[in-house]
Amino acid sequence: MSSSSLPSLPPSFLADEALVAFCRTIGPCTLQLATPEAGAGESQSGSGVDPYAALIRAVAGQQLHEKAARQIYDRLCALREDPRPDANANADSVPHLPPPPERLLALGEEPLRRCGLSRAKTTAVLGLAQARLEGVVPDLQEARALSDQELLERLTPLRGIGRWTVEMLLIFNLGRPDVMPVDDLGVQEGWRRIHREEKRLTPARLRQATLAFAPHRTTLAWYCWRAKERLAP
Repeated sequence: MSSSSLPSLPPSFLADEALVAFCRTIGPCTLQLATPEAGAGESQSGSGVDPYAALIRAVAGQQLHEKAARQIYDRLCALREDPRPDANANADSVPHLPPPPERLLALGEEPLRRCGLSRAKTTAVLGLAQARLEGVVPDLQEARALSDQELLERLTPLRGIGRWTVEMLLIFNLGRPDVMPVDDLGVQEGWRRIHREEKRLTPARLRQATLAFAPHRTTLAWYCWRAKERLAP
């Protein structure tokens, strides 16, 4: 790797020699993250997908392979009432979004079940639609103004939405810089492989071990995911 591609690592990383050595084999983190100094509402990072759509997609894909999850989500999106774009339209410009909450609730369970959703996922998706109408699930602008903890407290009581799901929303949709998903098996395993430890740390021990990496723990999680992919067990 050329010196120009070496990552500029946060100071908190530099005390961990094994981590630094691995990071230098991978290069810079490619996530679109806000700077840790940016306050709530100041960041325009992340994918910019509306939380309602992101959470529905997450529920639809739970415990499924990527191809099956995509097929189910595509069927859900096909339930929209939007007119089909004409032949000259740019497909990339058409948002790939689920029906709005009013439409989903009007459709009820059976059309969602025909898309391939289990009964439990159907209930969760309809619950998300109701929560969006009630303002519990924020729109993108409001979500950007809320802190990580506020979003966790608001969204995790919803059916089908656990802490990990909200953490993925924070990382990939909102670009939050200091999220450490300690329950993620890939993160646990990546940390173990980087440090050549015999066993994965428990979530509680991993949280403790990574406190010193704040406010850059999302970047740390990204490198752990890469370690799970690249390093031998």
